[in-house]
This record gives sequence, C-alpha cells and structure tokens, in this order.
Amino acid sequence: MNKTYLLPDCYRKDTESNNYKLLEIGHLAVDKLMNDINDTRESKDLTKAYGTTLERFGTMIGQPRGSLDDSQYRYLLYMRIGRNLVTGNYDSVIRVARSMLGVGDKVNKELKTYGANITVMHKDASILDDLYGLSGEGVSNKFLSESEVPKIKQIFWGFAIVDFAPYLERSGEIEGVTNKVKIYGTWFEKHLVMPTGEEVDAGIKNLKTWWEVKGEWLKDDDLEGVMVGSLIAGKNNIKIGDTISVKGTNETKKLTVRGIINSGGDDDEAIYTVLKTTQDLFGLEDKITMIEVSALTTPDNDLAKKAAQDPNSLTISEYETWYCTAYVSSISYQIQEVLTDSVAKPNRQVAESEGTILNKTELLMLLICILSSFASALGISNLITASVIERSQEIGLIKAIGGTNRRIILLILTEIVLTGIFGGIFGYIAGIGFTQIIGKTVFSSYIEPAVIVVPIDIALVFAVTIIGSIPAIRYLLTLKPTEVLHGR
Repeated sequence: MNKTYLLPDCYRKDTESNNYKLLEIGHLAVDKLMNDINDTRESKDLTKAYGTTLERFGTMIGQPRGSLDDSQYRYLLYMRIGRNLVTGNYDSVIRVARSMLGVGDKVNKELKTYGANITVMHKDASILDDLYGLSGEGVSNKFLSESEVPKIKQIFWGFAIVDFAPYLERSGEIEGVTNKVKIYGTWFEKHLVMPTGEEVDAGIKNLKTWWEVKGEWLKDDDLEGVMVGSLIAGKNNIKIGDTISVKGTNETKKLTVRGIINSGGDDDEAIYTVLKTTQDLFGLEDKITMIEVSALTTPDNDLAKKAAQDPNSLTISEYETWYCTAYVSSISYQIQEVLTDSVAKPNRQVAESEGTILNKTELLMLLICILSSFASALGISNLITASVIERSQEIGLIKAIGGTNRRIILLILTEIVLTGIFGGIFGYIAGIGFTQIIGKTVFSSYIEPAVIVVPIDIALVFAVTIIGSIPAIRYLLTLKPTEVLHGR
C-alpha cells in the first residue's frame, strides 16, 4: 500500500512534497517509539537481559558492573535483589511487630474462655468455706459492699483485670416450681466511670463467654427481667417471654423471662437477675456475697509460691518484686487491700490453664526463632555470595600468586565470623528489648533475661553464619584465576 494514500486528494502526494516528508518523519518517530517499547518489555526479564540492559538493572538497585562479564554480573544482580528482599522494608517490620503484639490479645481472649481466676468473699465466709467446705446462704451473714467493687480496677495491677462481676447469691421460690431455686443477682454489662476518668464495662456477659443464651442477655437497667437456667426452664415448661413470680424474704416480684441459659453446669438450675432486683427481693441493699475476677496474670514461680503462703515472710526486695509483678497471688493481695474485710482466693484450675497457654506461647516463640534463623541464613548467604563475586578479581589474584583455597576460605570465614559476632551482640540487645515488649503485652510484666540464653545465642550465631557461608565457599572453590583475571 502506497503511503501517499494517507493524504487526501487536495494535497500533493509525490515523495518530494513537504507533506510527504513530514509524514515520513512522524512515521520514523513512531517506529523508534515502538522499538523502545518492545525493548522495555524484553528488559523486564533479567534472565534474558545483556549488555547495557543489565547495567540499567544494576543502576536501579545500586549495583555497578565493574569488570564482571554478563553472566557474573547477572548472578550478582540476583544476589543483590535477594538480599534486598530478605532485608525487608518498613511495612514488613510493621507487619511482624503487629503479629507479635497481637499475641497479647490472643492470649487475653483465650484466658477469658476459662472464666474467673480469682474469687473474692468476706473473710468470715471464706474461713467457713476453707475449713468445712460450707458456702452460700445460711452459712454466714457477712457481706461485701457493692459500692466498693469498682475499686478493683484501681489497684496497682488494675489494667491486668480483664473483667469482674459481683454476685448476691440467695435461695427463693418460683410460683409453680416445687423446690427452692438459686437466685443470683449480678452485673451483666455494667458501664462504670472510674475516678481517674477510665470507662469500664464489667459483668458476666463477657465473663461467661461459654454460655449459650437463647433469647437475649439482661440489661443492667432491666429490673423486671430474668434469665432462667435451661434445666429449670425445661422441667417447668418456661419459655422466653413468660412471666414468673419470684418470692424472696422481703417481697415478691413478677419477672419476664428474657433469656434461657445453657451453661453445662450448676447455672442451668439457677436464675439470674439484675443485682438491684435480688437486693430488693431479700432486703439487702448494697450487699453482695462474692466477686468473680478474671485477671491476666504471670505464671507462678518460687517467689510467687512463697508469697502465697505468707507475704510477711518476704524480704523487702522480694516483696517489691512480687508486688510489682502480675502474679495471681499479688493481684489477690492488692484486691484485699482495697475491699473491706475481704479475702481473694486464686482459682488454681484456671491458673494451670494459664500454664497451658504459656506452653503454646513458648512453642510459638520457638517457631519464630527457627524461621528467623532460616531467614538469617538465607540473608547471610546472599550477602556473602555477592561480596565474593564483587571481589572475584582480588580472590583470583590471591590464587594466582599461590594462595590456597584453604587460606582464602579461612580469610573469608574470619571476616564473616567477626561480622556475625558484632551482629549477634546487637541482636542480643535488641532481642532483650523485644522480649520485654512481648512479656509486657502478653503477661503484663517484664521478663528477666536468662543466663543460659547467652551460650545458646553464641552457638546459633556461629551455626547460622557457617551454614549461610556454604554457597559462597562453593563458588569460591570453583573460581579459576585465569578466567577471572581476563574478565571471563
């Protein structure tokens, strides 16, 4: 097809015309542009790049060619790109940090599934429970004060308190039900404003996370509602929306069933009301029989066990360490300090469950350590191999004047080990910092560095360094002085 057909008939179409020459210039410019585009597309593949295209790759990542040929330079670029990938960027660091800090939230949520790990009672009721196993209504007429309950969040380790709920436990009658039933008045999700300005939601809704509730949870301002255990509801054909008559020692109330509880335990044979409702039924204003507390605690050690037996037996230094660490015994002790005539007792079953969670956390940390060591070995391998390739002429010259592979390998390893030692010292210091962050986040306490970790760290540094050096050593052994010195 003749190019002059691009011109309308009103223009000259011969090749000597200015119009034709102008179109020819445009055509050449377009051809050059298309060639550049095709070159750009081909240059995306590093495996096929050569010459100046390779050098453009090097310019982008800051790696000059030097005297290397295309194959050596391409391999060096691969190493440099791999090193950059292993090193990571700010985003990758942030993602890792978020994952580490997210462990605390995960552990926190799992701990809450075990329920309360501290029970608070009046000291007289606690003595009878410890000596004779007696508890509940009729055992003791001593009560704690509901108005003092928010003080639990004001102790030294108040921020380690995950949730808490007061109870008034009584026995009452339900119209149409033969036997007396347990009646618990409590908080469900009560909103509290601390004197410090902190706002807290406390109650059994978040404390009893394993409960299956048909219907809805009570609200703390619902004085005419009730939640019924599944066994009572099943035996007496009580359904959601029904009205039941509950009789206490002070008065009788008509309460509407808002929800049915399936707990898999004794709660299925009890009913739950708002705390104020139960207090009115039995004429016990501001009175409670116990408090359940869920706290994020540090697993016990010898110091904690010693303090649990008798805090007065501790030295001043031991007492300060114990008091300022989130042991379940120290948190219990601090609760007793703010609640009048109270005794706070740890739930050992839940404490053992915390030990299980600790084992899971240790396994996670071990996995992170293994993966980090693998990544470090890969990074060292890329770094050292790239360094050897860059110094190939120097190494070739040493070989040419009589240097043996053994002496060259020893020289390279010495440099690597020295670098590894300095890196290990820095890593150990940084590791201690990250350990404290994890300890503070997960267990709300600082972790003492163990002396045994030092020799383990030294062994890991040497092992990772040597393993990471293997590819570079293999390349060094195959390097021929004549080829390197002649630029081949």
